[in-house]
Amino acid sequence: MSEEKIPMEQPSEHIQHKSSPKVMGACKKIMWTLVTIVIAALSVWAVTSQAKDFSIDSFGAFLSGVNPVWIIAGLLCMLGYILFEAAALRSICANFGYKPTRTNSFFYSASDLYISAITPSATGGQPAAAYFMMKDGIPGVVSAVTLLLNLTMYTFSTIAIGIVNFILRPDIFLRFDTTAQVLIIVGYIVQFVLACFFLMLLYMDKLLYRICRAGLFILGKLHLVRRVERKQAKLRKTMQEYGECAAMLKGRGGLLVKTFVYNFLQRLSQIAITLFAFLATGLGGGWSNAVDIWAIQGYTIMGATCVPVPGAMGVTDYLLLNGFGEIVGEQNAVNLELLSRTMSFYLCILICGIAFLIKCCLRKPRRIGR
Repeated sequence: MSEEKIPMEQPSEHIQHKSSPKVMGACKKIMWTLVTIVIAALSVWAVTSQAKDFSIDSFGAFLSGVNPVWIIAGLLCMLGYILFEAAALRSICANFGYKPTRTNSFFYSASDLYISAITPSATGGQPAAAYFMMKDGIPGVVSAVTLLLNLTMYTFSTIAIGIVNFILRPDIFLRFDTTAQVLIIVGYIVQFVLACFFLMLLYMDKLLYRICRAGLFILGKLHLVRRVERKQAKLRKTMQEYGECAAMLKGRGGLLVKTFVYNFLQRLSQIAITLFAFLATGLGGGWSNAVDIWAIQGYTIMGATCVPVPGAMGVTDYLLLNGFGEIVGEQNAVNLELLSRTMSFYLCILICGIAFLIKCCLRKPRRIGR
């Protein structure tokens, strides 16, 4: 960024553009939903093809033997995954003088998770949540700050889980095959780069602008990017918008910590789903291998972040199968993966999708004021 101070513009303008009715149109959402269903079907087929003797009947027999108590615990954690994000969004909005109801907060969280799951690299989740927040009367600038902070702490909580995994169970990482290890390492790098970006956005925005502008210039010279001047102008505008968001977060250390805790609990809830699914089956010695299952899911979360596939489908399945196979064997690994993935992803996204549709159908949003 140049030495002169860049005048700040309203970030709400940028968010409103991203979350306009055209972008959030029904046709686009239906298209991505259909694409997601196709990818999900292919993922399930790929998983089941890993077991020679897999069949619907054998999977049904496997499910008949699970402990319903642990399944209920897993389902509660699945709901916790949605509710902890809702609590984080509500807490941030309240800190700026706007307090949505718990129901509306649930809708924001569900919309974010659902649209993120059906779009590559989770690009559509935040605009969807911002659209509903502004529709309910939360100003665009507050919506932008809320979602920026939540995304930042979500990234830091992911890194924290990864660090804990590497410290406590590095041996689990070594059990993965080479491809899985590469995915996990790349996932760490991606998350680390994102964390640096968010930190620089908060505290070193001028340096971040210079780096991005120089990068665009180099890519232009290499003929990898066209219309560099236009893209640099867009970069400048975006940095102005989110720079104001970052300025609003400075001096709010308590809010940052609180949001991090909510996001960390959200990640723990996600991991616990797989743990409880494993305990429900009674495979692999139960509690004696519970920490291994926990670590496998933690590494999987990290590795799944590096591939821009909706819902990280396919990648997540591959990593889980790779990890489970070392503990419960090939056949049981397929059954366990299907069970845990159904609880942690497919059922979760179904609930979020229904909530998203309900919110879309609500014609009279509740206006939220100070």
